[in-house]
Amino acid sequence: MSRPQTRIAHRICPLCEACCGLELTVTDERVTSVRGHDADVFSRGYICPKAVALKDLHEDPDRLRKPLVKRDGRFVEASWDEAFAEIERRLVPIQQQHGRDAVATVFGNPSVHKAGLILYLSRFARALATRNVYSASTIDQMPKQLSSGLMFGEWLSIPVPDIERTQLLVILGANPAVSNGSLWTVPDFRGKAKALRARGGRLVVIDPRRNETAELADEFHFIRPGADAFFLAGIVATLLDESLVRLGRLAGHVNGIEQLAPAFSQFAAERVAARCGIGADAIRGLARSLAATERAAVYGRLGTCTQEFGTLTSWLVDLVNVLTGHLDEPGGAMFPRAPAFARNTLGAPGKGRGVATGRHKSRVAGAPEVFGELPLTCLAEEIETPGPGQVRALITLAANPVLSAPNGKRLGAALEKLDFMVSLDVYLNETTRFADVVLPGSSPLEDQHYDAAFPQFGYRNAARASAAVLPRAAGQLAEWQVLLRLAAIASGRGAGIDIDKFDDELTEADVQRLAGEQSAAVMKALAGRRGPERLVDLALRAGPYGDRFGLVPDGLDLDKLLATPGGIDLGALAPRVPEVLRTPSGRIELAPSMLLAELARATQRLDDPAPDLVIIGRRQVRSNNSWMHNLPTLAKGRNRCTLLVHPEDARRFGLTDGGRARVSGAGATARCVEAQVEFSDAMMPGVVSLPHGWGHDAQDARMSIAAAQPGANLNAVLDETTRDPLSGNAVLNGVAVAVSAA
Repeated sequence: MSRPQTRIAHRICPLCEACCGLELTVTDERVTSVRGHDADVFSRGYICPKAVALKDLHEDPDRLRKPLVKRDGRFVEASWDEAFAEIERRLVPIQQQHGRDAVATVFGNPSVHKAGLILYLSRFARALATRNVYSASTIDQMPKQLSSGLMFGEWLSIPVPDIERTQLLVILGANPAVSNGSLWTVPDFRGKAKALRARGGRLVVIDPRRNETAELADEFHFIRPGADAFFLAGIVATLLDESLVRLGRLAGHVNGIEQLAPAFSQFAAERVAARCGIGADAIRGLARSLAATERAAVYGRLGTCTQEFGTLTSWLVDLVNVLTGHLDEPGGAMFPRAPAFARNTLGAPGKGRGVATGRHKSRVAGAPEVFGELPLTCLAEEIETPGPGQVRALITLAANPVLSAPNGKRLGAALEKLDFMVSLDVYLNETTRFADVVLPGSSPLEDQHYDAAFPQFGYRNAARASAAVLPRAAGQLAEWQVLLRLAAIASGRGAGIDIDKFDDELTEADVQRLAGEQSAAVMKALAGRRGPERLVDLALRAGPYGDRFGLVPDGLDLDKLLATPGGIDLGALAPRVPEVLRTPSGRIELAPSMLLAELARATQRLDDPAPDLVIIGRRQVRSNNSWMHNLPTLAKGRNRCTLLVHPEDARRFGLTDGGRARVSGAGATARCVEAQVEFSDAMMPGVVSLPHGWGHDAQDARMSIAAAQPGANLNAVLDETTRDPLSGNAVLNGVAVAVSAA
């Protein structure tokens, strides 16, 4: 009997934005242990429970491994050629008869965690050429992208706290102790927060729930859900009223400072206090602390985006950082300098075209396009409503909007009416069960990996890449190959296209735009690589730390990263204004007209009374995405899909701890769910909380472990027509509900 063959492999974790470095023990080509990689320059050995579940995902018997085609209402396994032939047979006639906008596409959250998906999504979208593009961004983050684009000229120029040097960190609507950052890649936030306090710094948390991050804080304030914009406007008004504005080095790099005083004249701390549920003295005191502290930063995330004034709130976070002298300064809110794929490192520095919205609108609701997308909550009505441009076919990529978007029941009913639907996914889930063809995604352990998106939000500059840990299963296509074949079908070039030649053609076009007359030499330097590996090598070598194809011998390329499993530290964040800016003026726009108009609208809502009871979501370390509920390592333990209720509210509504409650939405079409009650004085009175991503009770989904503990779907009680009017983002927090004993 031969002895087991054991080796050590390294992989960047693809399960959340922290992107921790992992060390895996592989015995006879099976992962036998997962631990943090101590030598990783970015995560320094830290991992959370999700990382261990990579093994579960790879081995999950429910994970799809072969294409499925629906025949007579039932899924049957098919070959890849059969699946693509079915797609071509049914998709192309819809395009030809009804136009390219008759086909919609939805990109899900996991797509940003896989290089083969994120780097080929744009190729697929260009080939599809539809205006009906939707993604998870309009569920949780589009307000931040829009406000950043308006202020700094690029959608993803999002400043993040320089946590290792700050003295005061103020967090609103975020729980990085659980998420390890969101639009802020910061593994082991908990350890960094403790280090901040150990060096004499201060952490302040403002949230409707005394969450896990608040447990680490020096100071905590409850805030009425949806009132973050009013609270921050009170901070700005205080800074202006008390002459606390300190622009410092940025004084020569801003536009619109003179427009702020009249715009904020109605937001004195004493006026906004009741709206926020935070006293005027606390608001003014925090404004003074931010202005007086040498190194400070304000950070807001999911809770600040998923509300009616999401874009306004996102703008105000950065406006406070600018006015207190803490934007683009060490210890403040700074712009990472990513080694590849960051558009704010490309082109002429310091000036650009800026961003535009509303280049087209959704057909039914008239919602404006933002960042090339329409609000995901508009998709159902676009399918249901007859007429020119009606969505008749859908392609979903690693997405589960029936579960993750408000009123998924309506969307599910709409999907049943489609003429044709295709899904690329690892599971037959609440959404993909409606598809006519399901194409299986690959296991993350089978892919070489580079994080294309997250270094743009890193707490520190670093470069890392991972080789594939395990060989690709026989017959399994890589996801980039699947996307190219779909692109070929959508563009009329046929399912039988030579994928390698098609990839060469598209890459040569990219290189021509980048290198011009030197494109042939660049392509030669990239020889031997295909797919996302080639694109990563190209972006690294042409990037701000790159070897410039031999001109900078010590610069980065993909080979250098793969030979350094722990990655390469590129240093602490450094000031980047003005070179980071891509606004037409070459300045930070402090007062975009769109946002001033929204601030004026907020003025009319200053005296709104508080609803009797509202609901918010919450993040959980074991279930950042719904598909994680099917992984044994993460699913075990107590029921985590509980309704958190303050004991005072529980008495009002006749609830018992551990009992069942019925939660109903407002309005004539209100829907309800039932959940187990959990008493918690960490909740603000008048607020209840249900976690996001549960509700696995679809009979024809194939997620056996998730189905055994289905939980209640928060989104089922939310109104899909309620959106932030600027970004189109869904309103998930601060929604009025009724609660009763079940």
